Amino acid sequence: MACFLVPAAAAVVLTVCARWIPEKYHVQWLNIMLWTAVGALAVEHFWSGEVVPWFPFLTAMATPGDTALMLNEMATIGGAMLIGIVAIWAVLVLVYNRYAEVSKPRATA
Repeated sequence: MACFLVPAAAAVVLTVCARWIPEKYHVQWLNIMLWTAVGALAVEHFWSGEVVPWFPFLTAMATPGDTALMLNEMATIGGAMLIGIVAIWAVLVLVYNRYAEVSKPRATA
């Protein structure tokens, strides 16, 4: 329903705050991963009719009972997607930084 809004919120916050995060964390990788996931999920939700081009934009917000279900899905599925994306990014950064140190030429005196 609206699970893509959780990674979208994280992507917006990260886009705004990226300039203050050190380069060694490769935050641009995470930003690209988040925005790509949000775009793909938004297209899929639009295609399946869960997101519509008229107010309230999310079909789950049409009735109060569906809104509670939507918030639960955002917390469980959206949160799990965000944690998964961040975990993959963390592994990529750890591996890259470890092997980038190994491949640097050593200075000889």
